[in-house]
Amino acid sequence: MTRKNNHDELLALIIDGIENVKGENITIMDLRHIDSRSADYYIICDGNSNTQVNAIAGSIQRTVSKQTSDKPWHVEGTELSNWVLMDYVNVVVHIFQKETREFYNLEDLWGDALITNIKTDQTIN
Repeated sequence: MTRKNNHDELLALIIDGIENVKGENITIMDLRHIDSRSADYYIICDGNSNTQVNAIAGSIQRTVSKQTSDKPWHVEGTELSNWVLMDYVNVVVHIFQKETREFYNLEDLWGDALITNIKTDQTIN
């Protein structure tokens, strides 16, 4: 499997994990053309409570590991669950509560990224 296909599969699995617990406002940020990037992709979504944010993180981890046996290299933020970060090395997932997402506004911070908004019932092909 090529590197692009690995990204595509991982992105699709992460989105499935988000959708499984009704995560909202899913955005994919393609950072590959930015020199100072920390990853190739960011996936950003939000939940309505700390319980839902943690549920989204758990669902992503289960969905990805079930299909690929991959686990995130690092996870942080599960204690307060305002913002959980899941680092899959080339793909970093940011799961926010709505207010926290609005405050940090990663989409504007990484304004040069190619941004794709995913409808809640849509998957990547």
